[in-house]
Amino acid sequence: MIENAINEIQRGVSEIIDLEAIQKLLKAYYEEGKNYTVKVGLDPTGADLHLGHTVLLQKLRAFQKHGAIVQLIIGDFTATIGDPTGKSETRKVMSPDAIAANAKTYQEQAFLILDRSKTEIYYNSKWFEKLGAAGIVGLSTLFSVARMLERDDFEKRYKSNQSISISEFLYPLLQGYDSVELKNDIELGGTDQKFNLLMGRHLQRSYDIGKEQAVITMPILEGLDGVAKMSKSLDNYIGITEDANTIYAKILSISDELMWRYYELLSTKSLAEIASIQKEVNEGSLHPKKAKEMLALELTQRFHDETSAFKAKEEFDNVFKSNQIPSDVEEFEIEGVVWICKVLVDANLESSTSQARRDIIQGAVKLNQEKIDDVQLQLEVGEYVIQVGKRKFAKIKVI
Repeated sequence: MIENAINEIQRGVSEIIDLEAIQKLLKAYYEEGKNYTVKVGLDPTGADLHLGHTVLLQKLRAFQKHGAIVQLIIGDFTATIGDPTGKSETRKVMSPDAIAANAKTYQEQAFLILDRSKTEIYYNSKWFEKLGAAGIVGLSTLFSVARMLERDDFEKRYKSNQSISISEFLYPLLQGYDSVELKNDIELGGTDQKFNLLMGRHLQRSYDIGKEQAVITMPILEGLDGVAKMSKSLDNYIGITEDANTIYAKILSISDELMWRYYELLSTKSLAEIASIQKEVNEGSLHPKKAKEMLALELTQRFHDETSAFKAKEEFDNVFKSNQIPSDVEEFEIEGVVWICKVLVDANLESSTSQARRDIIQGAVKLNQEKIDDVQLQLEVGEYVIQVGKRKFAKIKVI
């Protein structure tokens, strides 16, 4: 049983620091029934979680199956600073109201995956407000500026004469101090968080709490383009609160190569099951699209339900196989003769008229299921169905 637990925990990880400690924790659970704690921190800097966030959450869920109590930290204090990881400039300060609203949303979404009965929620403002200025100054004496500048993103910004605020130097220390307060056994984070995770080990040792957390880093999930990391700002994401049709269609849009990456990091199928599916695809007995449909159904069902997932498949098949229009297309009413590019923006199909022009020139825009190439087209009084790419539709009524 312990071996199976280790295999499940090691699945898809980038690095484990102190695997021996994790093995001891699992042994104590299965032989003595002793629980242990796994910490993860989420700064509520946005309103919604996407599949990239769920890579960590699913690993936490795996730990919960094997005796872990998850300590989910909502970084309402650290969010006021902003994690500098991977940033080329100082983040803007968030308002307390925005942080509170996002924190509530994060909790609701996290429990779509985590076992609520085995999860403890903490807000790190609780201890940082008590720590006060004197405590934070004392904390800052435990790590040198020289060591801080060894961090890759700080080093790059320093060498290129870009601003680094003192508050950004504090961020890794504050994240690490969370581990001092919670006395957790393990901490999870993305590969880009390694510096901050190791800070937790360092501070637990410095404060002599009697343990040093093991560290697990998880890979950063690529977005729909298969290149950049999944990000809402890059519009290459799949949000877990998006409707079933959107989740299903977005998963079907990924490349065959990226599909296997998603299977490994997102599917609950065993590695043996995934290997069997991949073997069938390689041998030609299973079409890659069928394998992708299986993944799309699984993930859509996870965040909705089985009925919604199969309805999404049916809708997708109708639209893309039979060239039909989706049944739930949003409708817009516009007065007077109107420029096509303005229509595309007003119907939320394009972010700007410039992008609309580019898509029309590239043949990505259809009017009543016929491609258009006239960027100056004026829509007269009448009813139209406009499509951009494969998934964006709108019904327009010009009056």
